[in-house]
Amino acid sequence: MLIQRPKGTNDLLSGKVEIWQYVENILRQMCREYGYEEIRTPVFEHTELFLRGVGETTDIVQKEMYTFQDKGDRSITLRPEGTAGVCRAFAENKLFALPQPVKIYYIGPMFRYEKPQAGRFRQFHQFGVEVFGSTNPAVDAEVITLAMDFYERLGLKGLEVHLNSVGCHKCRPVHKEKLQEFLRPKLDQFCPTCQGRYERNPLRMLDCKNKLCQELSKGAPTTTVCLCEECAEHFEQVKEYLDKVGVRYQVNPRLVRGLDYYTKTAFEIMVEEIGAQSAICGGGRYDGLIEEIGGPATPGMGFALGMERIFSALAVQGVELPAENKVGVYLAALGATASKEAFKLQAALRKLHVKVEMDYLSRGLKAQLKAADRLKAKYAVILGDDELARGVAIVKEMAGGEQREVKLIDLVDHLVVHL
Repeated sequence: MLIQRPKGTNDLLSGKVEIWQYVENILRQMCREYGYEEIRTPVFEHTELFLRGVGETTDIVQKEMYTFQDKGDRSITLRPEGTAGVCRAFAENKLFALPQPVKIYYIGPMFRYEKPQAGRFRQFHQFGVEVFGSTNPAVDAEVITLAMDFYERLGLKGLEVHLNSVGCHKCRPVHKEKLQEFLRPKLDQFCPTCQGRYERNPLRMLDCKNKLCQELSKGAPTTTVCLCEECAEHFEQVKEYLDKVGVRYQVNPRLVRGLDYYTKTAFEIMVEEIGAQSAICGGGRYDGLIEEIGGPATPGMGFALGMERIFSALAVQGVELPAENKVGVYLAALGATASKEAFKLQAALRKLHVKVEMDYLSRGLKAQLKAADRLKAKYAVILGDDELARGVAIVKEMAGGEQREVKLIDLVDHLVVHL
């Protein structure tokens, strides 16, 4: 039986890879413009990091993590999200000693064990940014603006920012008490998962995907009505900064996000239906996370966006990206002597950064020209014994069919000039 890729994973082949590279290049360029530097963290971490960072009451920790015991009997987990690992690296490598704020981005694979469906995979890829060391609401607005700027550069339309404040350690206990009071009479009607969250983190009950639970929680007190003065002022300033740069948003008091570490600002960016979910980006502030995992008290703000969901949204909206993998020159050599000359020519062109291919299957001229056409080569260079004897090559323009003889001594310069 043929070995197949694991369920919920994908092979990215030529044709798609170039589109991914195009998008990644835009992300990296934007990060340079915004002043963010790349970080690369391990794809697996000690399980405790996610228990303490992501939260034991989250769906990720309770249902979705790939966790195993290694040969040293240590509990290891494939990273289900990027922020916890970046925070660990920030604390462990003492990046808090650098001038603040520290602005970081990452791109890489994440892993969650969940039912594969449209827009959701077991191995997926995320791009994310994190800003450490500042409580300024302008940082929150910059992070949201960066995400919206990226989507707009890709050509996506109809984006909506859903915005909320989930409070802090001072006002969240007030909301928790009011929420529990509201939910208590209906508690036995909620799903078992929600019932388990009631005591530890009832806020997560508002994020349940069970339709009955959603109906039962309608009218529940929201975080925004319980915000302390500091959180309320921070939230207002975030909105004012977004207004200044024309980022449109709508306040969604039921938005809580799926991770326990958020404080104050929480947001998601929505686009028209792309499968399992319409959210293509989410993030917020996490001022207590680094301290929770053993580092010094350091405020943080960031987001993560799913790369696969970007391409789903682009497909739904019919946006085509200008990312192609065309060959500049195809060398059609006839005979052993011509093949060696073509190999030499190929090396010379590559040193000048020309994308060039040649035949390695000893095919006839017609077959080689068909290969050049399939590769969308701009020019085919034909070399045979007759051409070598006269010290020339035939350069054929593939699009129009026009061809001319060029002296071998001038060939490289001629091709570089006309590409």
